[in-house]
Parts: sequence; C-alpha cells; structure tokens
Amino acid sequence: MSTLNDLPVVVIGAGPVGLAAAAHLHERDLPFLVLEAGDTPAAAVRQWGHVRVFSPWRYNIDPAARRLLDEAGWVAPDLEALPTGAELADDYLQPLAMVPQLKPHLRYGARVEAISRLGLDRLRTVGRDSTPFLIRLTDGQEVLARTVIDASGTWGTPNVLGSSGLPARGETAVAAHLEHALPDVLGVDRDRFAGRHTLVVGAGHSAANTLLSLAELAESAPGTEVTWAIRTSSPARTYGGGDADALPARGALGSRLRAHVDAGQIRLLTGFAVHALTPTDGRVNVVVRHADGGEEQTTVDRIVAATGFRPDHSIAAELRLDLDPVMGATRALAPLIDPNEHSCGTVPPHGVTELTHPESGYYAVGMKSYGRAPTFLMATGYEQVRSVVAALAGDWAAARDVQLDLPETGVCNSNPDESANADSCCGPAPAAHASGRGLATGISGGLLAAPVSLLVLDAAPADPQTGGLPQV
Repeated sequence: MSTLNDLPVVVIGAGPVGLAAAAHLHERDLPFLVLEAGDTPAAAVRQWGHVRVFSPWRYNIDPAARRLLDEAGWVAPDLEALPTGAELADDYLQPLAMVPQLKPHLRYGARVEAISRLGLDRLRTVGRDSTPFLIRLTDGQEVLARTVIDASGTWGTPNVLGSSGLPARGETAVAAHLEHALPDVLGVDRDRFAGRHTLVVGAGHSAANTLLSLAELAESAPGTEVTWAIRTSSPARTYGGGDADALPARGALGSRLRAHVDAGQIRLLTGFAVHALTPTDGRVNVVVRHADGGEEQTTVDRIVAATGFRPDHSIAAELRLDLDPVMGATRALAPLIDPNEHSCGTVPPHGVTELTHPESGYYAVGMKSYGRAPTFLMATGYEQVRSVVAALAGDWAAARDVQLDLPETGVCNSNPDESANADSCCGPAPAAHASGRGLATGISGGLLAAPVSLLVLDAAPADPQTGGLPQV
C-alpha cells in the first residue's frame, strides 16, 4: 500500500453531514480524522438550538449513523416528531460522536486555516495526485491527508445586508444593532427585542421563524413592532405551499406568517433594497432604494439580516477548484440547483460525480456544496457523503447509484409573482416523486420551523401593507 493510502481521510466539521461522513468511512474501513473548530460536535447547530426543524426525525438521521447508534444501544426518538436544534445535537449528534468507533477520531478546537498539497502550490502539476494534502490549523499544527471532505458548512459566513452582494453603506458601523439569522427572540435574546421596533430583512425560512417569534413577543411586550422587508414584489415564495406541502409544519409556517401579515401584526414592505445604515440616537436610520431609483428612510431599533449564507472557499485557495461563477458550487452541480433556472420539477439526486473538482481527492459536501443556492436539507448531504465514501472505497457502482426521497413542498414555481395566485404554474398538482428524486431549489424548501404552536389566527384580516416605509 502506498504512503498516500496509509493517510486518513480528513473530514472538516463535526456537524450532521460531517459525522455522517465519519460513520460511512468507518463502515468502509477507511482511516479517518474529523477536525471540528468548536468545542463540541454540532457546534453550529447548537447556535440555533431554540428552533424546531420542520422535517421529522426520519429525514434527519443518516442510515450509517443509525446503524452505529443502534449497535451502541441508542434509543431512537419518535421518527415522526419534529426536533429542535438542541434536541438534534443532544439526542442524536452528541451520542453519535461518542460511539467508540468514532470518538477517538474526532479532534475539537481544530479550526482549519488552509489546505494545500505537501510541497506543491496550485501551479505545480507533476505528481500532484499522489501527493498528500497538507491541512494547516490556526494554531500552527499541520495534518496530512489522503482525501479531504469539507463539511464545514456556511453558518459562519452569512450574506451581507446590502442588496448588491456588497455590505450596505454603514453596515459595519451599526453592528451593535444588527442580528444575523435566528436570534433567540423568545429566550436569551428577548430583552434586545421586547418593546422595540425590529426590521427583518429576508424571504427565507430563517426570516419566517424570526417574524413569528417577534409576533408572539409583541402579544406580551407592549411597544414591540415588527416590520418585514423583502427585495421581491411578492412574499409568495415565503408563504410556500400551505396544505399542499408534504411536511405539515413547513406548510403551516408560511400559512401562519401570512395570517399575521393579513392581520396587520407584521408590516410587510416589498421591493426593499437596503442602501445605507446610520446610527442615530441609539437607533438605526435605514435608507432604502427602490427599483425606480427612488429612496426612502425609516428608523428602527434592531435589524435582523436573514439574508442567507455563502460558502467561504478561501481555505482551499491553493487547490484547483472548478466553481460555477454564479452559484459557487461545482460546475457540474450548479445547473441542477440554480434557482434562476429551476421552477417546476425537482433537483436530481447527486453524488461524487457532481461533487468532483479538478483537485483529485477534495470534496465540499453538505451546505457548503450548494454554494449560494437557498435550499438544502440534511438528507441531501447524507446521500452526498455516502456516494463520496463509496467512491473512495472503490465501490463505483454504489457511488453512482444515488437515491434521494424528499417530501413535496407544494410550491411549483420559483418566480414569486407567478406563484402568488391560486393556479399552479405547472397545471395540475404534480404526482408523487419517483424514487431517486430530490427537492427543488429556489422555492420554499429549507429546514427550519417556528418553535411555537401551529395556530390559525382568529383576528379579522386587514389589507397588508405592501409598499413604502413608515416614517418613525
């Protein structure tokens, strides 16, 4: 056996997908090491531990991980129940990290600074594929690897608030008033929002969760105001498929949000592009630009930037990556998940073939693999790592036999304006997915659901406010 093959497969990140990769590597009898920047497994998941996911347990447990846990005597949760992030970490990922087959191979407090090839920069070609990867940690330690599976995710690199992909003017100056996705509005962060006016920017499920929590807070904290701002002209994408969604909690999320907007408890602003932010007497003055070039301004106490995340590929700057210039995913995967292209139908299942870079042996998996695509589910990452590890073991038949069975969203079109009426853009409701099909991106897919009861509001509906900023 060559020296290269004696080295471990290094997995970056001990979140759901990283630990699933470790479980598959163990089953394939491949040496491995997991590097986790945090002090515990699932460190990023714990940061949104107060949020309940809307996909039940059966979609959140990797099959290889389940086999290891069952062998250890794990008592599985109710597979139809909806866990919180904390339950996902404490009841699944922490026990998984502790099984004797994985525990000795996990290293915590190990943040990766850069990845290269031992003795070779990106320009050197001769002998490249037979040269070990060099992984440098922020504490100066270095690790050699046969293969790198990067499951580090995107939680640490949120999108900016500015609508052009650049920070809004003054965004850094108002950092003390700015929150990123999923603050614990009803828990430890309550005092920052109670009795204050909060602006939530974003059209995804993170925004929906925060808005519903703020609406609940407003019922018990006088003076709490909630404004929701989106860049598009319609919130239909966020409202989702309602009763047509195969995951009831996901459908109810959008339905409840719409009810709050219709009742006037959440002020909705559309066509909203943040241009400049200025601290003003302990608050923030927000200047926005509209499509016609006009500007308006308002003053708020807090801003939640629920504008999504983006991958940070800087640690792989000395590797030969083939990234799509739009999505930031591999060039082969990008057209399958691009929300500019996908409307009806679903994303095909994908694995090692679509995740391969010119740099042989490097794979970005999980949320990071999707680049800037807005929709990703854990089950997608589990199938990715199963396929990649099968390829590393030389089982190409299994690696290429990718299957993915995910629930319908009840939404057909990625264009919010076209989805705003009762007629489906695709005609009759689609039939159930054939085996091996995944979930469309660019529509209401996502992971998260509000941590509050699923209720229908009894308040009489009022006309939603769909334009213009109030002067406060």
